[in-house]
Amino acid sequence: MTLTSKALLFMAALTLAACQNPDRYGSGAGGPGDGTGAGGYIDTTGLGDPNDPRSIAYFNQTVGDRVLFAVDQSTLSPEARTVLQGQANWLAQNPAYAIIIEGHADEQGTRDYNLALGARRAAAVQSFLVSQGVGSDRMRTISYGKERPIEVCSTEACYSKNRRAVTVLSVGAGA
Repeated sequence: MTLTSKALLFMAALTLAACQNPDRYGSGAGGPGDGTGAGGYIDTTGLGDPNDPRSIAYFNQTVGDRVLFAVDQSTLSPEARTVLQGQANWLAQNPAYAIIIEGHADEQGTRDYNLALGARRAAAVQSFLVSQGVGSDRMRTISYGKERPIEVCSTEACYSKNRRAVTVLSVGAGA
């Protein structure tokens, strides 16, 4: 690499470093909208305080944002139904949120098969939530098949985590 190339690369790096937003953490601590909640909690994720029952963080961590499935199945287990009942109750108390239900599969099988399986899993979750009173106008589904694994490996422990449906919250009906 020539000296000129190194100098240009260095200048490009400096230019990109200068593009950072200097006010990304607010204009100072303690003011309104500074991201601190009760007890000094600072929300660095944008999901809210996990102790606030109305926050996305609370939904994800306490209610549960995902259900798991058996191999090649889209049938809801008793454990999945319990989680989804909690989701339905939370959604009834928080009508400002809409949801996207993501269907996923493990890495075994073809891409097309896993996309179809992910779609069936997302549809099973949607049907259950509708049966619990969640309006279908607040939901949409998408299948990722095997394209977005949580873990990548070749063991059942990994595969079982990837066979899932995830409920993703968004503000506003009709996500």
